[in-house]
Amino acid sequence: MRAVVVREYGAPEALELIDVPVPEPGLGQVRIHVEAASVNPVDIAVRRGLINVSMPGVIRDREYVGIGRAAAGTVDAVGPGVTSLRPGERVIGLRDRFDQPLGTYAEQVVLDAADVAPAPPGVDNAAASTLPLNGLTAVQALDQLGLTAGQTILVTGAAGGLGGLGVELAAMRGLRVIAAAGDDDEKLARQLGAIEFVPRSADLATAVQHLIPGGVDAAFDAAALGYPTLDAVRGGGVVAAFRGAGPIPYRGIRVLPISSHADGAALAGLSALAASGKLTLRVAETYPLADAARAHQRLEAGGLRGRLVLIP
Repeated sequence: MRAVVVREYGAPEALELIDVPVPEPGLGQVRIHVEAASVNPVDIAVRRGLINVSMPGVIRDREYVGIGRAAAGTVDAVGPGVTSLRPGERVIGLRDRFDQPLGTYAEQVVLDAADVAPAPPGVDNAAASTLPLNGLTAVQALDQLGLTAGQTILVTGAAGGLGGLGVELAAMRGLRVIAAAGDDDEKLARQLGAIEFVPRSADLATAVQHLIPGGVDAAFDAAALGYPTLDAVRGGGVVAAFRGAGPIPYRGIRVLPISSHADGAALAGLSALAASGKLTLRVAETYPLADAARAHQRLEAGGLRGRLVLIP
């Protein structure tokens, strides 16, 4: 089969399409024929070597490193002990084992069955592939923030793939969402569930505190703005950071570095929400697998409204 790998970390041109043996599922695993694989910022970090994939005890030394964490497709083989899934089922899944040499940028991928969920009926594979990483990251961040209905939350990057789901899921929990995004994104942000909107051209902290005197209870910093987001949060509040450890906190604010993980049960719940139309899955553009480098270039250019998706 074909798969995209990196032999030497670097620019998008480091992505290489190669032929590799078809992987076989082991105990408790399934093999998925990949129909679509979403392109996410973490993939760029892996390609650049910013995530130390050669760390002893985490990932063994190897000739190449696979790229991609999320996919949608069809089960084509199951390993010993798997009874919950059968060949032919449409599924979505999150790759949560970096000890494996191949990622989801491939024609087939092996995942733990516990990390896989039914794909949302009525949603095409390209859109479905955007749900595992973004949806689980958003849910797990909101869980860690620990807010209750009626509290206020600022979501930066609210028009992006992660931020958009953050707005919708926060609104479903009864939170009062203030969305921050591009100047032309107010209509979208309000459609997703935001009660207030701050354009990128405004001073974030000043604008937020004009709307919520003293600042919001929490922030979901999908745009990784750092200190401007921190300044918009009240003293003693909390910030979910999605890039490294986030800013050094002050005024008693807690900063929570978010590291998402696979959770098949939670993913099944998200799939049901998407199937019912309660989650908006947005695909900005699709590319063939051979054009993975071009997709990375487009992601790095910024300004996307939704996710890029590779089609093997």
